[in-house]
Amino acid sequence: MRLRDRPDLLYLVREYDRIYRHGSSGGSRPIRGHLRRVREGIADVVEADPEVSDRAPASLPVTDHLGRALDAGSRGVLGGLADALGRVAGLLTWEYGYEKVPRGLTGKYGYCEIVGPRGPVVTDELILGLVLFAPDTIYPQHHHRDIEESYVAISGAWSENDTAVYAPGSLILNVPAHEHRITTGPFEPCLLAYAWLGPVERLTTPGMRFSARRPRR
Repeated sequence: MRLRDRPDLLYLVREYDRIYRHGSSGGSRPIRGHLRRVREGIADVVEADPEVSDRAPASLPVTDHLGRALDAGSRGVLGGLADALGRVAGLLTWEYGYEKVPRGLTGKYGYCEIVGPRGPVVTDELILGLVLFAPDTIYPQHHHRDIEESYVAISGAWSENDTAVYAPGSLILNVPAHEHRITTGPFEPCLLAYAWLGPVERLTTPGMRFSARRPRR
């Protein structure tokens, strides 16, 4: 089967396009350029009509919070995306992405690809996916080599590097090698859509690692 044979997945991809087409850059030239590159990547994917993989769905402990996150998202500014995600939730393969995950994080974090080398919409053009955090989560300092990343909040409040609180609908851009740390509030899960742009070898094998802790002085 190909993407056009799976309408629910195609509608979901188009909801991502809507975010990156109509979302504000806030007057930032780098963010405006990133939005354009993601839109172009999505357009290429839709035109190519790639295969849809039969990768087995998988859950993690954190996905117990997914229903609550989608319920909240459906009432928010990205309700169309939350509703489209709800229709394909049973197809998603949730994973950690790291060889070693801190013990305290295993029940509070997970991600899945929607579009990308790990499917279900298979391409090496870009990655579109989801990250889910339980309430009261600290996602440790990390960076992505050669990967340009944006997060868009679907539901829940979160902060990055303790510099601001981001509400549903907000977008943040992390340039390659930018160190960042994510925290979430104590009462609600946080569901983020993300986009990755970068060379094919990085998208296929990102080599995700948490940053080494610096000794305290």
